[in-house]
Amino acid sequence: MLILLPPSEGKTPAPGGAAVDLSALSFPSLEVPRKQVMASLAEVSGRDDALEALGVGASLADDVERNRRLHAEPAAPAHQVYSGVLYEALGYASLSPAQRRKADASIVVVSALWGAVGFADLVPAYRLSMSTALPGLGRLASFWKPLLAGALEERASHGLVIDCRSSTYAAAYAPPAARTVTVDVFTERNGKRTVVSHFAKHHRGEFVRHLITRKGRAPGTPQALLTAARERWTAELREGAGRKPASLALILEG
Repeated sequence: MLILLPPSEGKTPAPGGAAVDLSALSFPSLEVPRKQVMASLAEVSGRDDALEALGVGASLADDVERNRRLHAEPAAPAHQVYSGVLYEALGYASLSPAQRRKADASIVVVSALWGAVGFADLVPAYRLSMSTALPGLGRLASFWKPLLAGALEERASHGLVIDCRSSTYAAAYAPPAARTVTVDVFTERNGKRTVVSHFAKHHRGEFVRHLITRKGRAPGTPQALLTAARERWTAELREGAGRKPASLALILEG
């Protein structure tokens, strides 16, 4: 299975160690565009209007300053650098060695800076959203879209693709619809169903952890994924059609 995750907005800088080696990251065909994004991001981050250009507040000035020296910043595994709500719920540090190997093999993070990285790839902390437009590159979702289609084609052609990304990051890559299931979270109270927004990250993280830690074969079809989800949640599956992938709904009590 291939599990697609968004990056977390907040990132934990590595305490020390070597800088990122772009040639060692997964999906080597993305090395040149990664260099282009790094260079453009460094230029924007040094401007007087850097915070406005990157859509962040003054409290994140240190993060933006770090963008100017990413080539020299210490790197750590992606599962450590990405440390937001989803990743806390996934709880990589508490997985067994075998479960960690499964996570490393199954999870890919779609990123505004790197395009896509493996869960064990060594990267520095940075501040950049996929909705940002950079000089010479334009809006990053559009910049990465044709590049990710090629880079991830082979990886997405084997097994089920479980898409846990937000819409911002889903815009950068559309996996094969016939092999893909998106994951949505709802609350239901008195027969009325409501989409969960902020806390959906937490529940998607718990769902990914369940897929990594459960025994047995990884789900290979949308129906098998529904069966796995029902081991812990009330869940429903909406079949895909044409270019629209299937959708799994995790339903929580309101």
